[in-house]
Amino acid sequence: MNIAPNLRPTAEYQAMDAAHHWHPFTDTKALNAKGARVITGAEGSWLTDSEGHRILDSMAGLWCVNIGHGRDRVVDAVARQMRQLAYYNTFFQTTHPAAAEFAEALTAVAPAHMNRVFFTNSGSESNDTVFRLARVYWDCMGKPNKKVFIGRKNGYHGSTVAAVSLGGMRAMHAQSGLPIEGVTHINQPYWFGEGRYTDPETFGRERAAELEAAIDMVGEENVCAFIAEPIQGAGGVIIPPESYWPEISRICREREILLVADEVICGFGRTGNWWGSETFGITPDLMPIAKGMTSGYVPMGGVLISDRVAGPVMEKGGEFVHGYTYSGHPAACAAGLEVLAIMQEEKLVERARDVAAPALEKKWLSLGDHPLVGEARIKGLVGALEIVRNKETLERFEKPGTVGSRLRDLSIEGGAIMRAVGDTMIISPPLTISGEEIDFLVDTARAALDRLADELTREGAL
Repeated sequence: MNIAPNLRPTAEYQAMDAAHHWHPFTDTKALNAKGARVITGAEGSWLTDSEGHRILDSMAGLWCVNIGHGRDRVVDAVARQMRQLAYYNTFFQTTHPAAAEFAEALTAVAPAHMNRVFFTNSGSESNDTVFRLARVYWDCMGKPNKKVFIGRKNGYHGSTVAAVSLGGMRAMHAQSGLPIEGVTHINQPYWFGEGRYTDPETFGRERAAELEAAIDMVGEENVCAFIAEPIQGAGGVIIPPESYWPEISRICREREILLVADEVICGFGRTGNWWGSETFGITPDLMPIAKGMTSGYVPMGGVLISDRVAGPVMEKGGEFVHGYTYSGHPAACAAGLEVLAIMQEEKLVERARDVAAPALEKKWLSLGDHPLVGEARIKGLVGALEIVRNKETLERFEKPGTVGSRLRDLSIEGGAIMRAVGDTMIISPPLTISGEEIDFLVDTARAALDRLADELTREGAL
């Protein structure tokens, strides 16, 4: 059925999409057989599809729509900017007012030791920039052999060749013959999946110690930087034990290794502070950012650069031979400025920390009593459920991802999006989510769990 006069029937959009659109991270053949979900509108925390169904956007788009959908202020700011200056580049000794103003506004909310930003168009490009900039820094410091990056298995830093290599997603590496030379990986601080037979704090220290072992193996004189997300997002909302980040920080500081905190997901209020680094007490040298930077209204990314890195590169490096056609795009900067203004005027980070996060945590953790849930965990406004076959032994289902995908579909059918990472269910709602919407999200998740348990029981899988 049509819900607006300018929309075609759902089947037409699905056929058009199947014929011409190749989706990211998708089995295209399977999707085309099923037909894509067609989203036609959004307001606040809610999406509307082409059949008129309302769905709670419990993933904030793709971790990004922190201020909620449908903010006319952002649309109007972008329109004003595009009428005045729709595009000009920031190459060739040129700037424009929106880029200068957004750079100032971003560094005002950044950690105090970070006073410069390099603009990109996505988190992937931000991490490509990190790959280049960190190596240039060590060249400027007279240590050109320091080229190797250490990342984490199951970490995610984007989809470009350098970003995929910095990340540790096995499926992505296997499909493309990656990582590239100069990147190695240590194990992730995934207590539930890999360390629950010891106490979390001991496990956190053990996993941090792997960084020191990797530095010794590669040679400190060859290691450029360690890169990690404060909380692994796409890897399944892996929240490290409290002991982990202090040890990582100590090792990087003592062993003369740059510390890169990938804030693409965790930044802009997601963890209850402006930065995940703030939540975990990290002092990063470089911070790739994106997503919440413009709340997803216009594509944009960047790298926040510490004074430690910026000083030598500016003084000794000469031209930084790197950039993008749309670095500091006027419309994106205008969107980002308005998003920051909204967040500050409405105190959305403080609201997330003091109101939404505590309410969601209480409700979300209550799902831990469900027979299919091995663990419920949450930090700020990002949470996960570990789905298990046996709650006592925490035995997983035989084919990882099959049950998670079913639970995802049941949740969406019930009216709320949960994303499946294998058999881990994750959420990341807008910072503006209300108490009533939190109740709806958790009630929908529980109903989906109940339905799945009934189906699995009938199938003899439980």
